[in-house]
Amino acid sequence: MKPTASVRRTSARHLLTVGLVASLALVSACTKSEDDSAKGSTASPQDGAGQVVSSPSTGSGPTCALDAYGGGKLDLKKATVGFSQSEKEANPFRIAETASLKAEAAKRGVKLLTANAQSQFSKQISDVQDLIAKGADLLVIAPLNSDGWEPVLRAASAKHIPIVTIDRKINATACKDYVSFIGSDFVEQGRRAADRMIEATGGKGEVAILLGAAGNNVTTERTKGFEERIKEKAPDLKIVFRQTGDFAREKGQSVTENLIQSKPGITGIYAENDEMGLGAVNALKGAGKKPGAVKIVTIDGTRNAVQGIVDGWIQGVVESNPRFGPLAFQTLDTFTRGEKVSQDIVIEDSAYTEKNAAADLGKAY
Repeated sequence: MKPTASVRRTSARHLLTVGLVASLALVSACTKSEDDSAKGSTASPQDGAGQVVSSPSTGSGPTCALDAYGGGKLDLKKATVGFSQSEKEANPFRIAETASLKAEAAKRGVKLLTANAQSQFSKQISDVQDLIAKGADLLVIAPLNSDGWEPVLRAASAKHIPIVTIDRKINATACKDYVSFIGSDFVEQGRRAADRMIEATGGKGEVAILLGAAGNNVTTERTKGFEERIKEKAPDLKIVFRQTGDFAREKGQSVTENLIQSKPGITGIYAENDEMGLGAVNALKGAGKKPGAVKIVTIDGTRNAVQGIVDGWIQGVVESNPRFGPLAFQTLDTFTRGEKVSQDIVIEDSAYTEKNAAADLGKAY
């Protein structure tokens, strides 16, 4: 069951030749070994948790096919897929993302090689090059940064290896350097977070932004959507503080501790992911604040953040669904069979508020 606050987004980017309503569950504890086969994974299904394409139609946006990208048809079941994870799996989003890829590979009987860059971009580049050297026929990449991918793109292009990026985009040319991007509309996520902040604060007061990590499109676009919507709808709600928390709980806590000292009257905090928002909650607790004294809105949909709504510390969470496995493998399968796929595959995201958080806590990851 989708959360009751689910909002269907319209997007000029739509995709996949088929609508996907796949669901998969997460492994309760993520396996952290690298370069392993997904065969034998123990993931179990979780109904209603899978990603849904914003509009399951083609023709309304740019597409990609083998004749344009280069290379030949491929039987996915006989192929080796390489998956490059960007960040260490201490973050629930990354744990869920990796688990979903492994579970779908196991379900389809596809050999999956994995590597984790441990939040080091130079390592991610060498990881992907190593996956290619080990015989990966197809690549799924969760990029740490948007820039600097030229060495990987050249190596993949030389062997006509299709690349699908998930969650974050790379600054390259679709259907030339990579096949498709699968992810959320991050600008829209920022807008929805702003709408919830306006509702929680009454559209008045001072707000701080805990920015995500620099160098990727997620941070840029979540910030853009939030700031534009606040300016448009709540001119009396002033953004008075911006500082990066690097998408990390510890950094979010330390930044918020400084914020409380410099802006003791702060009305609200927009954290660009749940981990930073939970760090903000820790800081507020340490300062002796009461639940709801400072309004917090976050993005992701982790179980701890949704529980934070139930407990009164967080006023809203915009979902960013990390269960990319079914959609990523379906895209690769469709493409390698010679059919068109969309260059931008935008997924729907739900939302949690005090109205549905308790009932839908089991959907969170």
